[in-house]
Amino acid sequence: MLKSRLIHTCTSTFKHVVPNNIKGKGSSSAKWLTRQLSDPYVEKAKMMNYRCRSAFKLIEIDDRHKFLNPGKVIVDCGAAPGSWTQVAVNRVNADGLLSDQPRGVVIAVDKQQLFPISGAIILGNSDFTNPVVQDTLKTMLDGKEVDAVISDMAPNTTGVKEMDDENIINLCYSVLRFAVLVSKVSAVLVVKLWQSGYTKKLQNDMERFYHTVKVVKPNSSRTDSAEIFLIAKDFKGLKVS
Repeated sequence: MLKSRLIHTCTSTFKHVVPNNIKGKGSSSAKWLTRQLSDPYVEKAKMMNYRCRSAFKLIEIDDRHKFLNPGKVIVDCGAAPGSWTQVAVNRVNADGLLSDQPRGVVIAVDKQQLFPISGAIILGNSDFTNPVVQDTLKTMLDGKEVDAVISDMAPNTTGVKEMDDENIINLCYSVLRFAVLVSKVSAVLVVKLWQSGYTKKLQNDMERFYHTVKVVKPNSSRTDSAEIFLIAKDFKGLKVS
């Protein structure tokens, strides 16, 4: 539970760490553990009470594009374990800690269990791609239009690149379809995907509904990862014929 505003003042220099407890572990497990222990964002997340390092990806995106402001209504798709939700709650003042600023709303959904986050409305054990779950989200919004839909969702990987790329793109389209139905004019959409042959088509399709769509890769996104984000800004609204 966050009791006060987080101030990003970490200036420590982190050195490469080689773990001494990897005997008997597979090479992939040892590599992952070494990378985790050497990653400054992992340590920084612990210091700042974020649930995982991915918080800094959203922080970087919002620092540049500035869409998480006090009073905004946010839907966080694929939110577990909750680090993006923590950032969103903090920045839109969904916890009400800034008494002189408007209070926002953050709704977080994930197919896994989501432990409570002060200031957030949690919908755990719920598959976002299920239309029933999306109807539940609309009910929870209680008539409010959304200022930003954000998604850090990714499917379980199969190891088959073509299949994995298609699966994550399908998630992105599910988020896009939901966003255009619940967003207010000028809203923002952020989705995660892996760089692939599908990227340009998704970007073009998003541009049908948003005035600008840009590819971003935060510094906190690992350089050896194909992970990128698309941020779509200034939702045009749906024209009713």
